[in-house]
Amino acid sequence: MRKQYHVHLTSEQRAAAQAVLNRGTAAALTTRHARILLEADAAVRRRVRSDAQVAEQCGVSPRTVARVRERFARDGFAVAVHGRPHPGSPPKLSSAQEARLIALACTAPPAGRVRWSVRLLAARAVELEELPPLSRELVRTTLKKTGSNHGGCGDG
Repeated sequence: MRKQYHVHLTSEQRAAAQAVLNRGTAAALTTRHARILLEADAAVRRRVRSDAQVAEQCGVSPRTVARVRERFARDGFAVAVHGRPHPGSPPKLSSAQEARLIALACTAPPAGRVRWSVRLLAARAVELEELPPLSRELVRTTLKKTGSNHGGCGDG
């Protein structure tokens, strides 16, 4: 027989899990884990439910219930509901390189073009040897996060 971890939610944890369900905008995995913890909660005045009973109630497999219970017991409520934080990858461009890319986007487009495309910007930045090889997606996300209108950069 597998070890079953018992879930005893505090009133604050129960309220936080209920808030995740009531909000309706959380990720499906987050709401599923919050529902599992609420159904598996032994602090409520009822018999402790087995993994199979909680799984049937929540529409998941018993193994999922066991994993959520174990994560709650080992890592706590926040990790059980939201998961472990994923470490961010280092930025691909420094702030100086981003500034150079934005400055390039504000220059006049090549002859025969009305405006810069992300593909043209990526190719031109590499030609000038100012920046490392760039994907068009990196150029797009870099320009998007600046929040300015690059179509009218040179129009004073």
